[in-house]
Amino acid sequence: MERFLNLTEENLDREHLCCIIRSRKPHPGVEAKRAWLRERLREGHVFRKLDAKGAVFIEYAPLETAWTPVVGDHFFYIYCLWVNGEFKGKGYGKQLMEYCLADARAKGKSGVCMLGAEKQKAWLSDQAFAEKYGFETVDTTPDGYRLRALSFDGTRPRFAEGAKSLEIGHQELTVYYSPQCPYLHQSVELVRKTCRELGAPCTLIPVDTLEKAKALPCVFNNWAVFCQGRFVTVNLLDAAALKRLLKK
Repeated sequence: MERFLNLTEENLDREHLCCIIRSRKPHPGVEAKRAWLRERLREGHVFRKLDAKGAVFIEYAPLETAWTPVVGDHFFYIYCLWVNGEFKGKGYGKQLMEYCLADARAKGKSGVCMLGAEKQKAWLSDQAFAEKYGFETVDTTPDGYRLRALSFDGTRPRFAEGAKSLEIGHQELTVYYSPQCPYLHQSVELVRKTCRELGAPCTLIPVDTLEKAKALPCVFNNWAVFCQGRFVTVNLLDAAALKRLLKK
């Protein structure tokens, strides 16, 4: 039977972080995530993974200290629940979700919530899977994003006031990003390189404090893109998608 483990300050340096697995050469995105995670673990952040070489994990935190523009009392916020590749279809997602829900109940939480959308989007956890456990939409944004929650006591979290504004004051491509996701280092470099090649101005804004994350002008899991003053997506962009966006 496969074993699960939680990352701790003691094992963090020797355990892989699931998304990008490197055994020799350090990866800057992984090291940035490791440094960010070390601080978050002290706040009650949970990173639980399969003890195997693969992407099978759940990552959640107390909503009060979760780096997302969602507010509420005594909820957990799920950043990621991911089972990939050969590990699909073996019940690992079920075990991870049930661990989170049991942890929430054991700690006297009011429930668990996560970011969703009217239509499933890449880089967001599977909403249909969450709905099987009773997650429902408790708040929305004008552009189709949803806050999904499973409440134990009838209370509900909500998007922070600014998260529904979806506008900023400048027109150039603007990306907000945090150190949370190991892929973001290469994504930021891709944006910088592509904009330089096209002669397009861009602004890259690190979200490096909880206060900044809670005050963002859009939904955010760890990445958000604006263009022409309007919010576009929380999805990472490949070079082709980025060029299409810049040429609009």
